[in-house]
Amino acid sequence: MTAAQASAQSIKAWIVANPTRRQELFNVNPSAVFFREERLPDPRVGPKGALGVPLTPSRSIAVDPSHLPLGAPVFLSTTQSNSEVPMQRLVMAQDTGGAIRGEVRADFFFGFGHEASENAGRMKQRGSLWVLLPKPAAP
Repeated sequence: MTAAQASAQSIKAWIVANPTRRQELFNVNPSAVFFREERLPDPRVGPKGALGVPLTPSRSIAVDPSHLPLGAPVFLSTTQSNSEVPMQRLVMAQDTGGAIRGEVRADFFFGFGHEASENAGRMKQRGSLWVLLPKPAAP
């Protein structure tokens, strides 16, 4: 498949159609992600991000902390998954990710459930980020 055709959904479908080549596909990218399973005190509250606070659906992003400060408010301007419909909102840089590398890279947290999973699996839009930081105090 081409990069334009790739999504979480199309990759999962390819694995189902080609089960004997599953490991071959996984071997192409040797990076690994490790998670620690943790019971959520309230299932309606999201998983904790790198700041140790629950992520907020549609308002949290993962960033590269060497380029964007964790905890910073960020204005995001992009489009909705697989669409030209604008999506502009204030989000918080609350998490990091192994694939989030570079100055203007972010992973948007859609939330929970089937719809969130579908949207996240299709999301690969370009966009713009503005980090909102206070001006330094005058000398």
